[in-house]
Amino acid sequence: MISHRERLEAALKGEKTDRLPIALWRHFPVDDQSPERLAAATLNYQRVYDFDLVKVTNASSYCIRDWGAEDKWEGNTEGTRRYTNRVVQEPGDWENLPLLSPSAPHLAGQLACLRLIRAELGPETPILQTVFSPLAQAKNLAGRDRLLIHIRKYPKETLKGLEIIAKTTRRFVAALLEDKEIKLDGIFYAVQHAQAGLLTTEEYDTFGLPSDKESIEPAADLWCNLLHLHGKDVYFDHITRKETLGAYFSIINWHDRETPPTLAEARQKTNHTFCGGLSRATMTLGTPSEIRKQAADALAATKRERFILGTGCVVPVTAPHGNIMAVKK
Repeated sequence: MISHRERLEAALKGEKTDRLPIALWRHFPVDDQSPERLAAATLNYQRVYDFDLVKVTNASSYCIRDWGAEDKWEGNTEGTRRYTNRVVQEPGDWENLPLLSPSAPHLAGQLACLRLIRAELGPETPILQTVFSPLAQAKNLAGRDRLLIHIRKYPKETLKGLEIIAKTTRRFVAALLEDKEIKLDGIFYAVQHAQAGLLTTEEYDTFGLPSDKESIEPAADLWCNLLHLHGKDVYFDHITRKETLGAYFSIINWHDRETPPTLAEARQKTNHTFCGGLSRATMTLGTPSEIRKQAADALAATKRERFILGTGCVVPVTAPHGNIMAVKK
């Protein structure tokens, strides 16, 4: 039988596969507060559904808790947590962020989590670690509105903070690759600010792009890097160019059922492999027959080439088992 790795490798090359690759990922609230429990929950999910890649979905706070961030689980259907302590309050706080080592407790905990997952899965199942862009981490350190104010009123201080976050992230990414037990296949890199409702392209190029490149560069040669463009009205054309971030990633994932471009439109813009085609709303509130219709539409739009069936973001924790099985079928 063909392995998950072989199926994905063929899909990324534009070759025909025995069946369509499938990848759905979700949060594991409460379990994501412990490396051991997150590993166990991730492995159990994979045992049940046997997807073609395992995207390890941490709470977004895993990368900023060593700076003092705090958050709380309150039942959000996406599985995300609410921040209860913002580390950055004043512009000067950006410059006071210390440079973190991958041996910092929460970052080291994630390395331990990945070792447990790899030991169970072996090399034939691709594993992707979630890495949040420095701007996304800055948003969680300061709050969305405060970050945007600081970008526009205190650019020097904010850029200094982003520089510290980027260097810390780069160190963590490098540690992922250096760990011989993890054998990572790719980075799931989440960009949340390349959207018109937050920044202009000029602002993103100043405050986002340099730190994104620095963060992802150590992993540039991994074969299964996936770029997630989060949000609505994303700068798809701009971000996927080789000169910006396109050269670092084999796979692009965005909310294609919720915001432009459609899968068919995107295929005219880039030859990347796409992951998507299913809406989160349908996965949660729809029926298996509605899921089959969306999947058929996505296959027609992509001609089944360089395509992985999935959702534009995390599958809500309330998605029924039957709907997830409908995607498999």
